Amino acid sequence: MQTARLRAFSLIEVMVVIVIIGLLAGAVALQVSGYMDSAEINRAKSDIVTISDALDLYRLENKRYPTNEEGLDVLPLKNFKDPWGNRYEYNSPGPDGEPYEVVSYGADGREGGEGTDADIYSWQVREAAEGG
Repeated sequence: MQTARLRAFSLIEVMVVIVIIGLLAGAVALQVSGYMDSAEINRAKSDIVTISDALDLYRLENKRYPTNEEGLDVLPLKNFKDPWGNRYEYNSPGPDGEPYEVVSYGADGREGGEGTDADIYSWQVREAAEGG
């Protein structure tokens, strides 16, 4: 009569499988994080388009853009914040003869930066929309 041999996984084999699962989970987490960063940047750009449209409507109704003192608070979009929880900045007039400038200072909320910390300006969004 033959006896059945029981074979169990060794501790090393189990540890190798756990390490492989950990590496795969880490890779997935990095990929998802990259998509989240991209989504936040795209939302900030979309918000700037919405704010720009509201500013243009304000001009049609009032024959002028809001002053720096009035800022974005005169628009129907109250307490509008970027994806990182910071207020959008408004400057009038804007650079290079633009009537205004709307800015998100990115995830760090400070001027300058790279990646998600990079500033997003209304003129950049407008140029991208125009294919420039």
